[in-house]
Amino acid sequence: MTKSVGLEPRVGYSNPTVVQVEAGLINAMGLPNPGIDVYAQEIKFSKTILRVPLIVSVFGYSAEEYALVAKRAVDAGADAVELNVSCPHVKQTGAEIGQNPQFLSDVVQMVKATVSKPLIVKLSPNVSDITLLAHAAVEAGADALTIVNTLKAIAIDTETMRPILSNVKGGLSGPAVKPVALRCVYDIHEAYGDVPIIGCGGISDWRDAVEFFLAGASAIQIGTAVAVDTEVFQTINKGVETYMRRKHIGSVKDIVGLAHHK
Repeated sequence: MTKSVGLEPRVGYSNPTVVQVEAGLINAMGLPNPGIDVYAQEIKFSKTILRVPLIVSVFGYSAEEYALVAKRAVDAGADAVELNVSCPHVKQTGAEIGQNPQFLSDVVQMVKATVSKPLIVKLSPNVSDITLLAHAAVEAGADALTIVNTLKAIAIDTETMRPILSNVKGGLSGPAVKPVALRCVYDIHEAYGDVPIIGCGGISDWRDAVEFFLAGASAIQIGTAVAVDTEVFQTINKGVETYMRRKHIGSVKDIVGLAHHK
């Protein structure tokens, strides 16, 4: 899974863009990226050496822009596209789209009509009812959902008496958000059990991963934990495998959503 790429190059915000807080990180990077034309070359090269599927995250300022970036990513070799419609600290993109069912539906429909590869939509937890957004995305053609993006957050320096991040406001990730992300996965699986869910938010060890599977996720994403342990992927895989052997479970599929069964 790549970081998000847009149509044109974007520098992002000036430092500081990340602040460490208790049980997580607050970031406001501002979606820095070299633009899809440069990214396309990276995708083509990556496909020559990777032995796993490459999912490209894209963002835009309109449905047309999302579709254009997604098409160029797929044409370059992306195996799937994830729509970042839930960035909480960039105006005119992300939050505005990801919090409005109609806007979200328009974007998903246009991208779905443009690309043939699987389409994943990453939703925001910063809404009153995430299941409504999930419904809109799936009805519009999303093949899977990533649950969830960061929570709205801010950090203030008591000495300078000013916000720490250059953008002032940012998004919280890491262990602090796990219970919220887990609840979102649980609610969406409860409402729409057949929708494939990629769970993310504060996953740091194999127990976290198993919790997300039990809540209804078919796969997981890991982000913030990499800052602490670059081998976290291998550690979690081994932990999940050991857990499954101990429980005599043949496949992760066998425990997806199991926490819902009475």
